[in-house]
Amino acid sequence: MNQVMETILHRRSIRRFETRQIDEETLEQILQAGLYAPSAGGRQGVIFAVSQDRPVNERLGKIKRANSHPRMANADRYVSREQPSIADDPKITDAFYGAPTVVTLFAPKNFLFSAEDCAAAAENMMLEADALGVGSCYIGQGWTAFADPYGQEVLRGWGIPGSCYAVAQLLLGYPREGDPHPAAKPRREGRVLRF
Repeated sequence: MNQVMETILHRRSIRRFETRQIDEETLEQILQAGLYAPSAGGRQGVIFAVSQDRPVNERLGKIKRANSHPRMANADRYVSREQPSIADDPKITDAFYGAPTVVTLFAPKNFLFSAEDCAAAAENMMLEADALGVGSCYIGQGWTAFADPYGQEVLRGWGIPGSCYAVAQLLLGYPREGDPHPAAKPRREGRVLRF
């Protein structure tokens, strides 16, 4: 099996992070993977806002949590039993799970494929992160983190153009030591149709 496929099979969402920050060289490699993701028409419209400011990340994560209304998990429906999400555990108040680095992916509001471009960039970064021993977690509906006056102030401070919106956040950090790597769920049958 080649190294790319090994990384694909190994990568899992991580929601429990060490407090130490990922080193700059590793972060640059992860961001480069995002910059080289495919984009519709080669437009390269995704903006990567990297925040390693713990108080800012915590506050935005709490705003996002307050503005997220996921259906709570039950015995048959859940996101992760190993590393619960905000949909699984109502006691989790930070939608960024204490990640030391939060990358918000912004894209043009008026472009048909903005969300897809951000998803492709995030996937590239998640795979590179895993290959480098960094945990990651993709968090959709990025705009909810900025849905109050503080969030709007952060956007102005970051210089995000009003023509763009926050599609998603990508959480990055070293997996918490001692936590087992989440196991792969069995693949559901019947998802590949051949004609």
